[in-house]
Amino acid sequence: MNDAIFSQLDFGPINEFLMDDNVTDISYSNNGQVFLKTLTKGVYKVERPDINNALMEKLAFQCSNVMGKTFNMAHPFLDAESTELRLNFVHESIATNGIAVLIRKTPAKIRLNKDKLLKEEYVTEDLLNFLIDCVHARCNIIVSGETGSGKTELVKYLASNTREDEKIISIEDTLELHLDRIYPNRDIVAMKTNNIASYTDVLVTCMRQNPIWILLAEVRSAEAVLAIRNSISSGHHIMSTIHADKAASIPMRMYSLLESSQDTEQFLSSIHRYVQLGIYVKGYMSKRHNRFQREILEVCEFYVDEDNNPCTNQIYKKSLDGTMSFNNPTQHLKDYCSIQGIVLGDDPFHLVTDKTETNNLKNPLEDPTPTTSNGVPVENNPVTQQAQINPVENNTINQQTVMNSIQTPVENSQVINSQSVNTNNNQINNISNINSIDVLDII
Repeated sequence: MNDAIFSQLDFGPINEFLMDDNVTDISYSNNGQVFLKTLTKGVYKVERPDINNALMEKLAFQCSNVMGKTFNMAHPFLDAESTELRLNFVHESIATNGIAVLIRKTPAKIRLNKDKLLKEEYVTEDLLNFLIDCVHARCNIIVSGETGSGKTELVKYLASNTREDEKIISIEDTLELHLDRIYPNRDIVAMKTNNIASYTDVLVTCMRQNPIWILLAEVRSAEAVLAIRNSISSGHHIMSTIHADKAASIPMRMYSLLESSQDTEQFLSSIHRYVQLGIYVKGYMSKRHNRFQREILEVCEFYVDEDNNPCTNQIYKKSLDGTMSFNNPTQHLKDYCSIQGIVLGDDPFHLVTDKTETNNLKNPLEDPTPTTSNGVPVENNPVTQQAQINPVENNTINQQTVMNSIQTPVENSQVINSQSVNTNNNQINNISNINSIDVLDII
């Protein structure tokens, strides 16, 4: 819809919510119920008698008239779209409890920045720096999550960290990214699919434009899945979103969208080979923060082993009680990044440091050999270990070997000095070959 015409529509009392940057969605249903979705409070109901069926029907007919479409019992669905608004109407002949309307705001701005992400505990600083490094290394990234979890906003933020000389083409069926408007001086092309130009048609043209990045707003059809696979297998780099309940299930979710008899293992191997990272974000009402909270809960690395078997390395996981766990990236990801001139390092999350951060982190230490506070190795006999272990500088540490794992509780919010772990005589060249040592919740 032409924005000049769209701006002349009479939204009436709805304008109040359209002008509020905190409001992202306006939902109307059931003969007068109005629900708002905001960045800070999530979804809640507002009492607005002046927003009623008559107003929504009037708005629907205005949209249908300027679009040259019909909205009635014979044509009960209507979609309208401007640069920063998306409207969907369902006629009362289908929505039997009255006309149903959803207005979604898609502003041409990036709501996320580093200070906001860290302040609101959306992500840890180490993980954020790691993700930005992966963007600089042109890793293929797919963000998963539920509706309204902030997948598109995260993709916009990650895309904003691409290098200025890297050409971007976005392919969307409904415009949401708006990177061409946010960065008008960059080489960015926004393409929109419709009933004339499909994903496949647009993708063929897109590749002739020689982009570095191809951004697909959402993977929700077999055609979109094939577009992603064709893009990355031809040497382009992608970012996209998908509906999935966790990061590790992204490849299988893509396979389920294919609706074909393609060999499962072959497809999963191709996705694990070409997609480097999967991210899972979630939005929920947080009692601890007393507001609607969005945050990254999982980051997974995908790769194939020497036998072409699909493998997953869960780099980061955070449970809703705040417990975090990290694993360093494999050599596969480090090699991929090094080709692009980005060195991730052996320990990007500081799992082995002079001071182990206290925030319920589960950190694998560099040397799995248990030692006393004086740095003397404890024998492998579990009974001997318990008898010889000593307190380490104001921290009571109980160590027990179970299946080659050691659990170390830390008391009184103290931190463990890494000098208590003897690594001088036992250097481990490959940290991925050792077992993780869990640092339990701080009492």
